[in-house]
Amino acid sequence: MHEDYQALVDEVTALLGTPATLENRDFGLIAFGAHEGDGDGDDAAPLDAALMDPVRTSSILRRRSSARVRAWFESFGITRATGPVRIPPDPSAGVLRGRICVPARHGGVTLGYIWLLDDGALELSDPRLADVRAVADRVGGLLAAESRTSTRLGELLRTLLTAPPGQRAAERAETELAQELGAAAAGPLTMVAVVPWGEADEEPTGLASPAPGGGIPGVLAGCVVPLRPVAEASPTEDAVREATGSAGGLAVLVRLRTLGGTGPARTAAERLLRSPRAGTPGSPGAAAGIGEPRTGLGGVTAAWRQALAAARAARAERRFGPVARWDGIGPYRMLAVPGGPAGPPDPSVRTLLEPDRRELARTAEAFLDCAGQAGRTATLLGVHRQTLYYRLSKVEQLTGLDLDDGEDRLLLHMALKSARLLRT
Repeated sequence: MHEDYQALVDEVTALLGTPATLENRDFGLIAFGAHEGDGDGDDAAPLDAALMDPVRTSSILRRRSSARVRAWFESFGITRATGPVRIPPDPSAGVLRGRICVPARHGGVTLGYIWLLDDGALELSDPRLADVRAVADRVGGLLAAESRTSTRLGELLRTLLTAPPGQRAAERAETELAQELGAAAAGPLTMVAVVPWGEADEEPTGLASPAPGGGIPGVLAGCVVPLRPVAEASPTEDAVREATGSAGGLAVLVRLRTLGGTGPARTAAERLLRSPRAGTPGSPGAAAGIGEPRTGLGGVTAAWRQALAAARAARAERRFGPVARWDGIGPYRMLAVPGGPAGPPDPSVRTLLEPDRRELARTAEAFLDCAGQAGRTATLLGVHRQTLYYRLSKVEQLTGLDLDDGEDRLLLHMALKSARLLRT
């Protein structure tokens, strides 16, 4: 669909002979028109100073306008305007050239803006602006269709994340979400959580869009997960509710390039944290968490719980954040995830729980029970110290944990005790 936007912007640029820019209602860049001087030759000037000013340059290079620039433009009533609006230059705001803003509307709602650089030569009564308004109406229709699709995806994702497992509502939501997403639903995928995010009933906009700049790359769907009443809340949701008041948690489904990398999720999280909706007045800063990569939608709910736990850990320990991965929060994986020992074993101990490695697990647990004292542990197990040291080195190799690190020892100890509880 982004090719349609570019074609429409190019149509406006050709119609008026001046470069046009298309942004969504949150001032995210969707498309921009080329101008004379663009090209492949030695004289090409993609950011020609004669046609550019700091605001347009920043919008193109950063894909978004600043909050200050947004406030300046909105002060001219463009959010409610039904026709072209002339905006004078303001050097103090970085707006060195005047502009004409043509709102892109649909169903009485402003969904985006077509911007035209202008120094007053173009009259608002110029008949060509009527043609631009017709293009803006077409843009508004495309943006409205995207918005409806985005809303539908968000509703399905929320149902999948909040409906009790095994209920028909959750199964139906997973099936329908897979149909809507097509091949992307097969993964690899993960979840990003941002806590807190605005108000619990405030829906996110502009997250998922095929248009460049109209959404965040890799984001397939997003929703605000309301924090349920205490009687119905999971331990994680209850704790977040207490910490954030009426704010909800933003849940974002992200498509990854490979199962081994979460780069797109981190990029999405960092952009989301720059949103004015991230955080609430009077609360600690917002933080984001990233769950483990998954194949398909079947593991999305678990990835959401992990992402939410990682976001909580990042708020509690700023050294983890502002963006924390589930596999990087150490013992907080055991403390923050709902369900406690009723859940699956932590990844760090899975290899130790295999039947042929139980002796290593018993050695590690005894060592930690003895507060890391090698002599006491060797006596308890009835082995030589060198045997103990060999086993402990094998434990470190298999788990990737450092037994000289206090948090790694805490994680291993908690995980082994949880596994013991599961066996009783």
